Amino acid sequence: MTKRKSRGKELLEVVSILQWVLSFLFLGVGCVILMVYLMFTSLWPLSVLSFVWLVTDWETPERGGRRTAFVRNWKVWSHLRDFFPITLVKTAELNPNKNYILGCHPHGIMSIGALACFGTESCGFAQTFPGLKSTLVVLAGLFRLPIFREYLMSGGLCPVSKPSLAHLLSQSGKANAVVIVIGGAAESLASSPGVNTVVVKQRKGFVRIALEFGADLVPVYSFGENELFKQVIFSDGSLGRKLQDLFKVILGFAPCLFVGESMMFIPYRTPVTIVVGSPISVPKSVTPTEEEIDHYHRLYVDGLTKLFHEHKVSCGLSANHKLQII
Repeated sequence: MTKRKSRGKELLEVVSILQWVLSFLFLGVGCVILMVYLMFTSLWPLSVLSFVWLVTDWETPERGGRRTAFVRNWKVWSHLRDFFPITLVKTAELNPNKNYILGCHPHGIMSIGALACFGTESCGFAQTFPGLKSTLVVLAGLFRLPIFREYLMSGGLCPVSKPSLAHLLSQSGKANAVVIVIGGAAESLASSPGVNTVVVKQRKGFVRIALEFGADLVPVYSFGENELFKQVIFSDGSLGRKLQDLFKVILGFAPCLFVGESMMFIPYRTPVTIVVGSPISVPKSVTPTEEEIDHYHRLYVDGLTKLFHEHKVSCGLSANHKLQII
């Protein structure tokens, strides 16, 4: 019999998820607006100092950032985990004497499952995979936003750029699990309840990086991620879709309209299960050929497909659910 949560606990969970959703949507832009506003007040030196710090500290995000255990262990992340709840499932051992690239699918609206499992310590990644350190990599442009970049780095997040990935996989020793939400903006636009679509057919850059640094590939599927919000889907050729495509080209992400359970910003209380698959051994090849890239990309897609079908029923999907790979 499931123990009923107290009203106080439920309120803490709602506040926890709301703080992340609002941070995801508005904190970065809010920090920029604040700095611009302060330029026209008596507190203008703060804006100047912030700009100077941004310039002098420009390369830090691509050099491993400034992870702090204090932020990653905030109690707020545990309440966020319990809201759904979010569970991390291990299917195979990962050797701490190696480096890994974990490809997480699907993106969903906000990749909340990936954040909880790999961007915080709330789901017990360090205990599940002893000796490994997870680093969630996100849009590089977010680390150009004053103040917001410090918040991201304190949680151990880094940019998904070539210099950043190279540093994590070559300058930080072994036992690094670099997590990439591979589908990006295109996959987020395919996010909708009941849909299991991953955008990976033409995404091969992560395989090239894995070969260049000899990092094993690990497919990861976030069951339930697409169930957290209902998205307004624009038809091809519509003004809404054209605007989304424009933002995707200019900014690297595509804004979308979505609704949650009781408020626009509160997601549905749907369980999310992050299943980490078996590693695919990748040799080191400093200058990989297209044939090598295609070979290991094919192995990765096959591993992801197998992972989905082996765990879909135990993670709440029906046996006839299909995985669409585009």
